[in-house]
Amino acid sequence: MSFTTTRSPLRLAAAAAGTTAVLALTLAACGGSEDSAGSSMPGMDHGSHASHSSRSSRSPSSSHATGESGGESGMPGMDHGSMPGAAHGDAAVRDGLADAADGYRLTSGTRKLPASEAGRYAFRITGPDGKPVTAFAPDQAKRMHFYAIRSDLTGFQHVHPVMAADGTWTADLAALTPGSWRMFASFAPDSGAGKGRDYVLSRTVTVPGDAHKAPLPTPATRTEVDGYTVTVKGEPMAGMAHPLTVSITRQGKPVTDLQPYLDTYAHLTAFHEGDQAFAHLHPETAVRGTRGGGPDLSFHAELPEPGKWRLFLQFRTDGKLHTAAVTLRVNG
Repeated sequence: MSFTTTRSPLRLAAAAAGTTAVLALTLAACGGSEDSAGSSMPGMDHGSHASHSSRSSRSPSSSHATGESGGESGMPGMDHGSMPGAAHGDAAVRDGLADAADGYRLTSGTRKLPASEAGRYAFRITGPDGKPVTAFAPDQAKRMHFYAIRSDLTGFQHVHPVMAADGTWTADLAALTPGSWRMFASFAPDSGAGKGRDYVLSRTVTVPGDAHKAPLPTPATRTEVDGYTVTVKGEPMAGMAHPLTVSITRQGKPVTDLQPYLDTYAHLTAFHEGDQAFAHLHPETAVRGTRGGGPDLSFHAELPEPGKWRLFLQFRTDGKLHTAAVTLRVNG
């Protein structure tokens, strides 16, 4: 399935103010740079910086065209999608688990990435006319958000790729552990039939090697990362909008010096256990000029399925990006 939503006036206003964010129901403990995040938890990979070449103020996402040989290529007419027969339309636009929706398609020639060394994932987004899309609307200061998530949710990276003039995006990734990984591209076309809608499309890649599946940590309301304690408050119900509050403390004291990150004070993304379904959790705490943020951050959570979700929260202090991960149980 693929994921797309129509931007409401509130969402559009939030995007214009740069306050729209992605929330993942797992907080992965890790530090990183502004454009990437990994985790200090065992079995978690650290994110990499977005490509240092051709960076623009509108962050691009990696897009690749796919060839029959499986090699990377920017040429049209390549193999589409990692999910045969990916459907289009509202029946298949949930969770970001398909490579196509409403005529938009994520194409890539990359089916494998190396283990234990940095990798590069290139891709394209093609539109209903089959041509590469090059006009994207900024969402939280970036035109493209790109995520790599391991099948057991123990590996997570969030990077902001760069786009070439031909619509090819390239995402630089830190070393990945062996196993199956899903690559998500989150974007909003700035023209055409999909203008004003948010899309999340994905494909899978394999990292060769001896893969060991790790059990998902048990559901909890708090986690530790880099000396900070992150507490999640709220009891979301599947398929229903629900408020969620994240509080950050350090040595028992409220943290009030959070720095803006992607035009808000925290970025939250969630992935569902088993199928790696993706969910956006949008921030509702506005940046307050030059004042620091915290300790409490509010989010608008809509998690479509019951079960365990892994939540990844990213926030910045003293110029350093921290990534916290926690498992949240969502009731049906």
